Amino acid sequence: MEYRIERDTLGEVKVPKDKYWGAQTQRSKENFPIGNEKMPREIIHAFAIVKKAAAKVNSELGLLEPEKAEAIQYAADQILDNQLNDHFPLVVWQTGSGTQTNMNVNEVIAFVGNKWLEEKNSDLRLHPNDDVNKSQSSNDTYPTALHIAAVLKLEDYVLPALKVLKDTIKEKSDEFMDIVKIGRTHLQDATPITLGQEMSGWHRMLEKTEKMIQESAEHLKDLAIGGTAVGTGLNAHPEYAEKVCKEISKLTGKNFRSEPVKFHSLTSYDEIVYAHGALTALATDLMKIANDVRWLASGPRSGIGEITIPANEPGSSIMPGKVNPTQSEMLTMIVTQVVGNNATIAFANSQGNFELNVFKPVIAYNFLQSAQLLADGMRSFEKRAVRGIKPNLEKIEKFLNDSLMLVTALNPHIGYENAAKIAQKAYKDNTSLKEAAVELGLLTEEEFDRYVNPKEMTYPK
Repeated sequence: MEYRIERDTLGEVKVPKDKYWGAQTQRSKENFPIGNEKMPREIIHAFAIVKKAAAKVNSELGLLEPEKAEAIQYAADQILDNQLNDHFPLVVWQTGSGTQTNMNVNEVIAFVGNKWLEEKNSDLRLHPNDDVNKSQSSNDTYPTALHIAAVLKLEDYVLPALKVLKDTIKEKSDEFMDIVKIGRTHLQDATPITLGQEMSGWHRMLEKTEKMIQESAEHLKDLAIGGTAVGTGLNAHPEYAEKVCKEISKLTGKNFRSEPVKFHSLTSYDEIVYAHGALTALATDLMKIANDVRWLASGPRSGIGEITIPANEPGSSIMPGKVNPTQSEMLTMIVTQVVGNNATIAFANSQGNFELNVFKPVIAYNFLQSAQLLADGMRSFEKRAVRGIKPNLEKIEKFLNDSLMLVTALNPHIGYENAAKIAQKAYKDNTSLKEAAVELGLLTEEEFDRYVNPKEMTYPK
C-alpha cells in the first residue's frame, strides 16, 4: 500500500495515499481498533450539513473568503451525495466528544475542497481547523449533528413507516368490525368483542405514539451550534448561531432553532432521552401487537387460530409443512434491542460532567439504530403480516359459543351469584350455559336467548 505523510500538532502520520482523511483521523483509526460499529452515516451527513451551513454564514459575515466557502460547500455536497463514503472509517468507540469524527469530516472536506481549488487555479487552500471548523468546536457541532440526524430519521423515516402500519391496521379494523369473537383477559375467556374492536386498540396505540414522536421531535430542533467549547460562544460571531440555524433549516426543510442556553445543550441530551422514550413507547406497543397477532394465529389446529397470517417461508428444518409467525418474531426481537438501547441512552445522558457530556457517539449510535430498526420492522410487519390477516370464522364462532363468560350478560337479570352458578355448573358438567341455566331452574330457554346475545354484548346500550 502506498502512503503519504500528513501532519498535525503531534507530528507526522502515514495515511493511505488513496484516502482523503488526514492525520487526526488516522490516529483515531489506529488508537481505537474497537468493535465493528462504525459512526452512523446519518451523523456524517448531518455534519456535512453543518459544515455547509457554517461556511456560507462565515462567508456572509466576512470571516471566510467566498472561494473557500464555495470549496467547503462543494465538498459537503459530495458527502451528501454518498460519493465519499469510503473516507469515513472511524468507529463509535472513540473519544466521547466525537472530536475525531468532527475532524474526520473537516479533513475530508479540506482535502476535497483543496482539489477543487487547485482545479480552479486558486492560490487559496483550506485548513481543516482554521477554515472548515471556523466558529465551531466538536462540543457544539456533534450535538448539532446528532439533533439534525435524529429529526431527519424520525420525521422522514420512522413516522412514514408508522403511518403505513397504522393505516393498514385501521383498514383491517374497519373490515372486521362486525365479526364477533370472544375477548380475553389474563389469558382467560372474557366477554365478547369484535375482531375490529380488538384491532382498533392496536390502531389507537400507534395513533398515540405517533403524536408522542412528533412532539418529541420538536424538542430536538433546538441546536447547540454556536456554543463552541463550553457554551460561551468563544471565537464565534454573535449572529453566527441564529444564521447557521436558519441555513440548516433551508438545507433540510425542517424548522431548526438556536438553543438559547448553550450551557445546557453541550452537557445534556435530555431531548434525545425524551425522544427515544417515545420510540420505546412505540416499541412496547409493537411488542403487544406482534404478540397478539402470533397468539391469535397460533396453531393452526392446536392453538387459538382465530386469524391466519401469510405463510412467508418454511418454519422448520425437520417438521415438514410447519409455518411460523416469523414477522412477529422479527419485530419483537427489535423491541428488545430498542428497550436495551433506551437504558444505554438514559445512562449515558446521566454522565455529563461539568460543561460536557462525553458519551455522544454511543448515544447517537443507539438512537439511530433504534429508529432504523423500528422503521424497517414496521414496514416489513405491515407488508408481510398485517396486510394478509384474515379471520378464521369457524374457529371464532366455536370459541364464542363455547365461552362461559357469555354468562356475564345475565348479571342484571338474575344477579352475579346465580350467574356464577350457571357458569360453574356448565364447566363442571361440560354442557352449554343454556343447558345449565335451564337445569338449575334459573331461566327458560327463551329467556336465556333473549338475554344472551353476543353481538349486543359488544355494543351495550
